[in-house]
Amino acid sequence: MKEELVKGVRRALPKKAVRALEEAYRKGRVKLISAKYGNPARGLKVIAVTGTNGKTTTVNYINEILKEGGYKTAMFSTALIEVAGKTTLNDLNATVASTERMQQFFRDAKKAGADYVVLEITSHALQQHKLDGVSIEAAIMTNLTQDHLDYHGTMENYAAAKAKLFKGEPKFIVLNRDDEWFDYFNQFYAGAQKITYGTHEDAEAKIDYVKLYKKGSEATVVIDHQTKLHLATALPGKFNVYNMTAAAATAYLLGMKLPDIVEGIANLEGIPGRFERVAEGAAYDVIVDYAHTPDALEQLLEAAKAVTKNRVILVFGATGDRDKAKRPIMGEIAARLADRIVLTDEESYNEDPEAIRTQVREGIERAGGDGKLTEVADRREAIEKALSIAKKNDTVLVTGMGHEQYRIINGERVPWNDGEVVKELLSK
Repeated sequence: MKEELVKGVRRALPKKAVRALEEAYRKGRVKLISAKYGNPARGLKVIAVTGTNGKTTTVNYINEILKEGGYKTAMFSTALIEVAGKTTLNDLNATVASTERMQQFFRDAKKAGADYVVLEITSHALQQHKLDGVSIEAAIMTNLTQDHLDYHGTMENYAAAKAKLFKGEPKFIVLNRDDEWFDYFNQFYAGAQKITYGTHEDAEAKIDYVKLYKKGSEATVVIDHQTKLHLATALPGKFNVYNMTAAAATAYLLGMKLPDIVEGIANLEGIPGRFERVAEGAAYDVIVDYAHTPDALEQLLEAAKAVTKNRVILVFGATGDRDKAKRPIMGEIAARLADRIVLTDEESYNEDPEAIRTQVREGIERAGGDGKLTEVADRREAIEKALSIAKKNDTVLVTGMGHEQYRIINGERVPWNDGEVVKELLSK
């Protein structure tokens, strides 16, 4: 009855009025729940990382640097939640944590006496005012590429949602100088200092040298034309060089000692579902990754090809109830960069999974990838198929789900983890 009443009100009012009411409701709810927990974010030094890709990894790098410097931290990322050194897997399986969950996290951080709180913050959370009333010590932007257009409508709206993080003049701002949306985000002022990073000549934390390995990366980053940092990480791929540089630039602004920055970067050995190897010792590699946007998939495939002697076999699909326009684009990327493709279901939510696959397949076929395509709807069978055709020195990439512990299929939450499925199949 209540739901019908709400729908009736929405139909009766102009869209602009509905949006205003929803906005007022969200703002009020955040204030009420924050007050319920004693406004726990007040007084905390909050570092917030936003962007389309790389948020989780950048947050984890920053967390490790701060801990290496002797600080007590609390971290909330899509993959992991950590408070004062105690880490748990984030099994929310949702783009945005609830307002209540966020305030509980702030409360736990304060109780633990955290010196810094490091957050991964999405455009949804910013649009829904979940950081209202939170003073931001440092705001970091990784990049902006196509995603969440089902929610925001246009890239301009998506960018505007991300921009909410920077409008309150955080003390420090860190921006990717190589990102095509750099100029848009560069219009915002920092309370104390802004720094840019990337390979661009004008980047203040300039990536000067990169060496990529099968199981890691190295880079030399020159800050302010004089301070050289020789960074090494266990995480492979050029995209992770950008993530660790963003973290290093942030730490530099915070006044961290250079050896602590270097050691902190090196301390991060891996993140669940982020270029995660799950078949150590096999004749071929099996890597599970969260890549679920065109840009992330492209960067992942390029990174895998750079360190693979033989073929890259891709198992992937697309999520339901999300940006439909990106599905054929991801299909085209797969056709261009993968040597073999196993198209399968991911999370259908409330959509017809066959319709989702059809949209991805259209992109694969448009890019001439028909000959390398096998379609297997059942995800377990699809992974099994990929493993059965893998040979020595191949790499099997299983993408889209990453660390997640559940899949939403026909509106129901079903236990699932790509890495565990791979291990189970290999054990047979």
